[in-house]
Amino acid sequence: MQKLFVDFIPENRIVLDKEQSRHIAKSLRMRVGDMLTLACGDGFDYGCMIDEIDAESVILTVCYKQASNCEPSVKVSLYQGVPKGDKMEDIIQKCTELGIYEITPTLTHRSVSRPDEKSAKKKNARYQKIALEAAQQSGRGIVPAINNMTSLENAVKNDTAVLKILFYEGGGESLNTVIPSDVDSVSIYIGPEGGFEESEVELIKNNGGVVASLGARILRTQTAPVAALTAIMLLTDNM
Repeated sequence: MQKLFVDFIPENRIVLDKEQSRHIAKSLRMRVGDMLTLACGDGFDYGCMIDEIDAESVILTVCYKQASNCEPSVKVSLYQGVPKGDKMEDIIQKCTELGIYEITPTLTHRSVSRPDEKSAKKKNARYQKIALEAAQQSGRGIVPAINNMTSLENAVKNDTAVLKILFYEGGGESLNTVIPSDVDSVSIYIGPEGGFEESEVELIKNNGGVVASLGARILRTQTAPVAALTAIMLLTDNM
């Protein structure tokens, strides 16, 4: 069933905005009486029926409310070393589909791309839209938060996850030995092109992090978070 995210869901009738209404009427060609699912990030799915529809507005009635079964039991936060080009867009899309909880673009010593505040704000708006679209397409119960860009030092300082993992091409522990199946929050640190410097590895280790490996092969910066997240979801029985 088609899923859309809205800011708020009232008890009875919902009027969608113009963009969503046009999508339903013109792209999906839905009709009066058709059902779709709405979500607002509160952990529930709302089954709704179309009462009225035209190119500018769609009016729905809430028929039922049920707990979303699409969210994993573990909240995974990604601190992604800022990559070049549009790689971050692919990372956000794929990680949203796989169940990421939040993503923070993170500046490291080897980050080549260093957008100024204005550019970073513009990029963040684009990232939020990509996360929303991917969440709707994959049936997520929430839209992952795309946080403002920060430094690695600030990221580590404010990281409250139970388990912190840095993935390092220099080697590390196997994920099988690092991830307990009942862990409820994990943060993962992925370097940009060129990886992490030794001082950054030590920074994370000194703040309670562990160093892990994704195998003998060196993965690209846009491949590593997808591989790491997939492995974590499998090891925590969320896949």
